[in-house]
Amino acid sequence: MRDVRKAVITAAGRNQRALALQTLVDRDGESRTALHILLNEAVSAGCEEIAVVIAPGDASAYATAAGEHARKVRFVEQHEPRGYGHAIFCTREFVGDQSFLHLVGDHLWVSRSEVSCAKQLVTIAAQQECAVSGVQPTKERELPNYGAIGGKLVSGGTGLYEVQNVLEKPTPTLAEQQLVVPGLRAGHYLCLFGLHVITPTIFSILEKQLSSLKSGEKLPLSSALAQLARQEHYLAYEVAGARYDLGARYGVLTAQLALALEGKDRSEVLAQLLELLAQRAK
Repeated sequence: MRDVRKAVITAAGRNQRALALQTLVDRDGESRTALHILLNEAVSAGCEEIAVVIAPGDASAYATAAGEHARKVRFVEQHEPRGYGHAIFCTREFVGDQSFLHLVGDHLWVSRSEVSCAKQLVTIAAQQECAVSGVQPTKERELPNYGAIGGKLVSGGTGLYEVQNVLEKPTPTLAEQQLVVPGLRAGHYLCLFGLHVITPTIFSILEKQLSSLKSGEKLPLSSALAQLARQEHYLAYEVAGARYDLGARYGVLTAQLALALEGKDRSEVLAQLLELLAQRAK
């Protein structure tokens, strides 16, 4: 696998469009948009060119939100709301025949090490020379919010799994039937982390699946990833970090707290939280 130099961020979904434009205080104590923080994540992994999939008419707002990274960004409009898989397919010309880093536009990540979550994933993909999706053990009750994988632990590979199946937001019953991973804690499944390194094979898969869609249907990415697992070597990696879904209830607040508690202003934020709790207890 060549070095991953391109990244794709998807942000065109109806419920995604405004999230990447939210302003947060990052770990350095700087006010930045979520998009700016996402672009920092991609750059930290070595990406030099980044495509952001947007809804028509959003380019100006997104260019402003990109800050100093704007010169590295190409905006790709998704003219029809045909789903997540279609959003990725829109970047086919930009990606070409290279493997690429993919980040969802409604998540932020906080690494538990000195290495960013995206960089961890890119490093594993280069070592294993295949597509790799980030995963996180997730409680069964959260399955309606995420895609999930089924597979088995790779011998000698800590936190590395061979992907055998991918399902989009499975029910607990379906997950128990098809996505149990030996060795994982009971009641937990490996849910997608919102970060992937994907080979260009995905585009031929998406093209075929899009051609068979009925009118009004939307194409998820998970079905294409499931097909990718049947066609070539495809792994999942348990990233040393945490994902924060900005679109969840209190998602922006939770992401902001996570960034603050891992940043240079941690002591100040903790003091303010304790003061708030003390006031509430009166």
